[in-house]
Amino acid sequence: MAVIAAFVVNAALNLALGLLIAQVLGPADFGRFALGTAGAVALNTLVFEWLRLSATRFYSERVRHAEPWIRGMLDRAYLATALGLVGAAILALAGRSRLGDPALLAAAAAAAAIGLGLFDYAAALARARFDGGLYLRLVLIKNGLTLPLMVGTALATKDAAAVMLAGGLSQFLAAALVRRAFADPPIAHDTARRRDSLRLFMGYGLPIVAANLVYQLMPFANRWAIAAGAGFAEAGYFSLAADIGGRIFSTLGAALDLLLFQIAVLAAETHGHEAGEEQVARNGAVVLALILPSAAGFWAVAPALEAIAVPEAYRGHFVHYTLLLLPGLVALALMNFALNPIFQIRRRTSPLIAAGVIGALVNLVAALALAGSFGPSGIAAAQSLGFLAALLFLAWRALTGPQRLRLPWRDLTAVALATAVMTAAVLPLRGLDPWLALPACMAAGGLVYGALVWWFDIAGLRSAVMARFGRGVPAAQGRAASP
Repeated sequence: MAVIAAFVVNAALNLALGLLIAQVLGPADFGRFALGTAGAVALNTLVFEWLRLSATRFYSERVRHAEPWIRGMLDRAYLATALGLVGAAILALAGRSRLGDPALLAAAAAAAAIGLGLFDYAAALARARFDGGLYLRLVLIKNGLTLPLMVGTALATKDAAAVMLAGGLSQFLAAALVRRAFADPPIAHDTARRRDSLRLFMGYGLPIVAANLVYQLMPFANRWAIAAGAGFAEAGYFSLAADIGGRIFSTLGAALDLLLFQIAVLAAETHGHEAGEEQVARNGAVVLALILPSAAGFWAVAPALEAIAVPEAYRGHFVHYTLLLLPGLVALALMNFALNPIFQIRRRTSPLIAAGVIGALVNLVAALALAGSFGPSGIAAAQSLGFLAALLFLAWRALTGPQRLRLPWRDLTAVALATAVMTAAVLPLRGLDPWLALPACMAAGGLVYGALVWWFDIAGLRSAVMARFGRGVPAAQGRAASP
């Protein structure tokens, strides 16, 4: 329940934060902020992500006591990487006199990546320990700092780089304030074991990092292409739709992944490899059962959301770009939270690189083909095509061949049909006045889809709820999550 509460808080505040920053900075400066933030996220992925992934895969409450050198290696690697980023930020600042604003944005991105990396590491440790209360406290502190620091800095400076620094600082402080709760007992230095751990982490995590970096660089390059061809204001319109949609699906997927992947790791650790793969298959059905109706619901309420909450300068552009980007955002979420865990549980992560390369190539070719006729809209469509191509390749690798994953096709079909029924139910409500359409679509969609899920026990969600609240057994032990 603590993880669910953290998700709700984080999703709501992230949505509000994105809209507030866009309102204060305006389209052009928000375009610069979005480009710099995309760079910070890509940098965080490049230098920290393999360590975070290793923490979620190889660290646990058992490992904390039985193999303490693993945590020691993680801590040392994080410290060395953070110091390297400090040096990179200083070098970027030194080049400001020659390069101007791009150097300042690069320095801010390097500094912000330190805060992002430390917060993600702390969240990964809480996740690996199944400590939902600690994770909730971390998220609440982060959001309690992020809103006033970032919005206050935006109001005071109107400067994209300064707002990025405020965001990184808020995440750094959140992790620092709860550092004692994450502490492990001190251990003696063991060079050989830490060296072995480092090799294990790199072999496991670097292919995932390479793929994720490609997925970060695709939107980054697309934003630069739009800014170069149509100006920073157009990049700002594109970025607001991409950021709001991306935050919704990444936050939803991450909230599921916080629990589901650790359950699969635990199943593999206690009952063997086959049990871990079976759990991953069930987890995929749960992910689809929440991502797909969320996408349909977001599409349904996008016009009302634009009229009510989106700053006036972005209206007309938000819905347009959202509709073009939505298929790609859904594909990316399904890759990250339904398909990637298949290869992670097997510790065979190299196919993720191939999927990323295919996605990037499709994005590039489609952008070159479409941008001339459709301008920035063509680049947005190309991004979705790239993510869809990567999804199809990864699904083909996971679901074919002698080691193919056995998916619960009954649940997947039921999710698709229930989502279609829900969409049909809310479609007539889209044309209402925005203040009526938004709550009406949300209420009708939630009731219709929820009733179908409950009646047919889609993805075992009813069983999980009954197990959690009906008999006092943790939800993870219900049909949706049982090994």
